[in-house]
Amino acid sequence: MYTGPVGWASLFQQIHDYNVHVDRNDVFWMIPVRHDAVEVDFDGSRARLRVRDLSVFDDHDLANSLTQGLGLPANPAANPPSPAIPGMFPVRAKVSFGVEWNGALAMADIENKTQQFKGSFLSTGATISWSAEQAGFRFESDTPPDPKANLISVLGHEQNGAFFT
Repeated sequence: MYTGPVGWASLFQQIHDYNVHVDRNDVFWMIPVRHDAVEVDFDGSRARLRVRDLSVFDDHDLANSLTQGLGLPANPAANPPSPAIPGMFPVRAKVSFGVEWNGALAMADIENKTQQFKGSFLSTGATISWSAEQAGFRFESDTPPDPKANLISVLGHEQNGAFFT
C-alpha cells in the first residue's frame, strides 16, 4: 500500500507490505488455501478465489520484507540518489480478499515440447475486493470493485514437467 497517486509506485512511498513470510521450505508469497476457497469453471470462463482473515505480517515495505526487517542503507550513487529505508519489525495483521474472473475475451493454446509445457489460457475480465486489518489500521477496497480498474487477467490450465504428456 502506497501514498501518492494510483499507478505510481515508489518504494519510498510504501506504508504497508502484507506477507505470509518464508515457510520452512523456503517458499515465499505462496500459501495453501482451503479447498472450498477456489471455484473454477474453465469451460464457462469463470473462476473465484475467496480468502478470509488470513494471518499475515505487515513488513511496512518491500525492502523490509526482503531483508527480514533490516531495511536498506542510503545509496547516494544511485540516479536519483536513494535515501535509507529504516529497518522495521513486522506487525501481525489479517487480510481478506476475493477475486472473480468472468467472461472470455480471447483464448490462446501454447505448447513447448522442449520445455515440457503446454496450456490453454483465457484472457478475462476480473474484479478484486481486498481488506487488511491490524492494530490501529484498517483498509477496505472500493465496494463493489470497479471492473474498469483491471488491466489484464488470465485464467489458465497448464501441464508441465512430470505432468506434461
